[in-house]
Amino acid sequence: MPSIERKDIQRKGDGMQVRMGLLKKKPEASPAEFRAYWRNHHAALASRVPNLQCYWQNAVTERLQRGIDFARGPWDFDGFSQLWLDSDAASAGFRNGDLAAELIQDENRFLGDLHVVTAEQRVVIPVPQLAVRARLLKRISILRRKTGLSEEDFRREWIFHGELVKKMPGVSGYRQNVVVERERVKGVLGDYDDLPIDGIVELWFEDTEKLAAAFASAPGQETMQHAKTFLEEITAYVVEEDRVK
Repeated sequence: MPSIERKDIQRKGDGMQVRMGLLKKKPEASPAEFRAYWRNHHAALASRVPNLQCYWQNAVTERLQRGIDFARGPWDFDGFSQLWLDSDAASAGFRNGDLAAELIQDENRFLGDLHVVTAEQRVVIPVPQLAVRARLLKRISILRRKTGLSEEDFRREWIFHGELVKKMPGVSGYRQNVVVERERVKGVLGDYDDLPIDGIVELWFEDTEKLAAAFASAPGQETMQHAKTFLEEITAYVVEEDRVK
């Protein structure tokens, strides 16, 4: 049994919030066309939002449950944006004003669908510096908690889960993004049933072999056994990440 005591775990995250777009391309666009427009056109527009501190794009390259035996959810996204703002009020730049209207108009040009979540980010294993990070494989996974499990219990179990991930060999970086706000339609705050996503995982490995070995290891098996006690679905993607700002 794990030696970590749940009662000793702090329930709050690091206090850093990130706005994450969950992007689906238009069906007629190829993945290359989607990525080119997103990076070469839309990125410049989104970068104009006031108080934007950092902006990353994550383009999906693979939709496999590598290393895990878990049900996937219904989500089928082509990209994930991550935007860090210096205050909660700064998010208004995405909802109000002329720039917000420009963003929506441009998104309608190249996206078939777009959901947005705001998450509290917790760094469990720090991500390496950019020069090393650029060579790593990144996996993003969408989590939904078990039916009947409270949001509070989900958060507590996920923090405990993070301590187990720390024991896995070959994990180069690990961040937990706990969803605190949901916009199934961008700009319209909704409730859990509108967008039943509880968390978004970011994991980094040297390559797919290191990923597979991490989950096949004894600590990896223990970690995934614990996952089955509090998660209903894990929807995994491999992505190529690109820093815009």
